[in-house]
Amino acid sequence: MKLLVTGVNHRTAPVEVRERLAFDDAGLVEALGSLKQRSGLLECMILSTCNRVEITVAAEEEASAEESIEHFLAESRAVDRAWVSPYLYRHDGTDAIRHLFRVAASLDSMIVGEPQILGQLKTAYSRAKECGAVSGFLDTVLTRAFNVAKRVRSETDIGQSAVSVSYAAVELAREIFGSLTGKTVLLVGAGKMAESAARHLRRAGVSEILVTNRTRSRAEAIADEFQGRTLEYDRFFSRLQDVDIVIASSAAPHYILTREQMREVIGRRRNRPMFLIDIAVPRNIEPDVNKLDNVFLYDIDDLDRVVQTNIKGRIEVAVEAEDIIREEVERMVLRLKSREVTPTIVTLQEQLAALAAHEIERNRAKLGNLTPQQEEAIQLITRGIVNKVAHGPITELRKQTADESGVHLVNMVRKLFRLGEG
Repeated sequence: MKLLVTGVNHRTAPVEVRERLAFDDAGLVEALGSLKQRSGLLECMILSTCNRVEITVAAEEEASAEESIEHFLAESRAVDRAWVSPYLYRHDGTDAIRHLFRVAASLDSMIVGEPQILGQLKTAYSRAKECGAVSGFLDTVLTRAFNVAKRVRSETDIGQSAVSVSYAAVELAREIFGSLTGKTVLLVGAGKMAESAARHLRRAGVSEILVTNRTRSRAEAIADEFQGRTLEYDRFFSRLQDVDIVIASSAAPHYILTREQMREVIGRRRNRPMFLIDIAVPRNIEPDVNKLDNVFLYDIDDLDRVVQTNIKGRIEVAVEAEDIIREEVERMVLRLKSREVTPTIVTLQEQLAALAAHEIERNRAKLGNLTPQQEEAIQLITRGIVNKVAHGPITELRKQTADESGVHLVNMVRKLFRLGEG
């Protein structure tokens, strides 16, 4: 059984290529059915995300399988094979197992440690299994990939630090307040990044979200999404003493909050801390605000530095994860080779025993009437000869299970002893 992974990702192909090769949910089942019918392919799975399109197969022969996969990609995506081929990476055998484990553990992602890819891989596996495209062999490898990802998450800190600006804002807020439960957030402006930060903050437990924007309809749309309330844009300052976290992304060409204004607000709050996130360009909040006691101001560059530091930390942690991957790949390869070796050993023993029994029966007429003791002696002698003949091949098969030549030895033994022939 051959394992192959063929695909493109964010490193090998630009977005316009990935878009043309992507599979949508509606057509995935049909695509899997078409792929499985290709010559030499026994099992298959299609993983399609914004950053990668990968086809994983279990096949009889490697060369014919590669041909089938590339033809399928070209035909199903209506592209020329010569056009797509240079963008493809191809992994087989041990390299394919390592690749699948690294993808599941998010070591092959654009942002190392991001959790989405594991969910996407599990969804692809479920779809393939539901339509009968995944069974024994691929099932074993993919199930192990999920367990490896879980082990990497539990034994390293690869997914612990914030690597998006919006999530970094939440982590900084947690550092300031300890818990975000019961806190109030004000969105000044309603851009995408402010919306994303508000979503993370809501998940983190903030109790109320207020929204103000020059365009009231946009403020109302965001407020509805987060079960919040709107404030009139020219009156939000009067409510600031009740707000714990401000996310400013207004398009105003001047500061909408100055140092003197914030001095007044923090006084009305009786010095309870406030967290200000200024993600506007040009900035909405006067930088000197950060000099006030109990006011914590971060702009987009501050958050980006946090993100870059965390990304660097994840890359360093990835070294630990790679050690886990290496260990798990070796274990998986050994397990798969054992699956190939054990049936061969059993078949060899059964075939030699059957040959011995056949020869005894064929010559029974020449032996005459045997006493029970003579019958037992013949059986013992025959069994001893069979065991001695089988001992060498079986010992070598077991010894080389973990070796690269193990598969070749299995094939050689099956050929020499004509195992599986009728």
